[in-house]
Amino acid sequence: MHTIDVVVLGAGAAGLMCAIEAGRRSRRVLVLDHADRIGKKILISGGGRCNFTNVNARAENFLSANPHFAKSALARFTPADIIALVEKHGIKYHEKTLGQLFCDRSAQDIVTMLERECKDAGVRILAGTTIHSVASSNGVARFLLQTSAGTIQATSVVVATGGLSIPKMGATSFGYQIAEQFGLNIVPCRPALVPLVFNPEDTARWCDLSGVSTEVIAAAGAKRPTRFREKMLITHRGLSGPAILQASSYWHPGHTIELDLAPGTTLTGPLLARNARRDLASALAALRAALPTRMAERWLELHPPEDWTNASLAKFETGLHAWRITPAGTEGYAKAEVTAGGVDTAELDAKTMESRKVAGLYFIGEVVDVTGWLGGYNFQWAWASGASAGRAV
Repeated sequence: MHTIDVVVLGAGAAGLMCAIEAGRRSRRVLVLDHADRIGKKILISGGGRCNFTNVNARAENFLSANPHFAKSALARFTPADIIALVEKHGIKYHEKTLGQLFCDRSAQDIVTMLERECKDAGVRILAGTTIHSVASSNGVARFLLQTSAGTIQATSVVVATGGLSIPKMGATSFGYQIAEQFGLNIVPCRPALVPLVFNPEDTARWCDLSGVSTEVIAAAGAKRPTRFREKMLITHRGLSGPAILQASSYWHPGHTIELDLAPGTTLTGPLLARNARRDLASALAALRAALPTRMAERWLELHPPEDWTNASLAKFETGLHAWRITPAGTEGYAKAEVTAGGVDTAELDAKTMESRKVAGLYFIGEVVDVTGWLGGYNFQWAWASGASAGRAV
């Protein structure tokens, strides 16, 4: 039987950062993961180049039942902190749009960095290890774990098992099961940062344009819609692209998504000019100023002006800036980048990520009800929540 100070369940971004911080404090740390190699989701992120943070990350970029919960951890480990670690290891990186930082070479550089930091901090990692059970134990070692590597006693257990997204990478509900076992509440989970599926009517209208992309403002949310100005992509089943993925985190079944197809532009302006021609050809020319040709043609086919009066053109213009669709659903966890919902933040200490009910039990990363925007925000939450727990265990 092994006795250890800290057992971290999950060798992803959050779990490894927690292990590093705890190891630096001379804690005896063991990381367990059921996958055959560590950091598997890190390796596929950002198209294989790992969008490891966003320089603009702040609490407003995260969705949670408690919008203030993430503030403490994000303040304790900032984008500047992960950038400093990346630079310490000589990893070259670059900024894409909207503050997103990517490795120049490969996401493997980030995994190698974390492995080296773990080694330097004296952290032991066991991949390919199944955790059969986690139970309370009497005495200093408060937890007893039954695993494929044997029985382990631990003073603290950190759950960093991730969410339900991308099950082909090994995602499971194990972290939520542990939380429920110890009496913690779970905010209902759902796919987030995920493509949306058209209803049958919109499928017939649009899906033959699969591959067409355009910049839009996408808005979702019942009370005060959150708006995202980025690219939208028509797929063979519905809508995707950064704008749609962002809005999907705020969308709920039965609700609408509103799309501005011509952000910041008045497309009918040329038609309203003195002596301007007002006919379908002129309208199509105006639409092409903002939309790809095939989409402009389809929009005009489906939403032609009632007539060519100023009032009719104003209504036509309004429709371009407020296309409302009601998706049939999402592409599900198989295509979702993250999981919304999770361990209720009301159950956790915002500074340490420790359970308020069970001493020595911590939850970090995606398993917690904190979901970031697309573009490096979820990695920053992983680093921040992991560091917060690692400095406390």
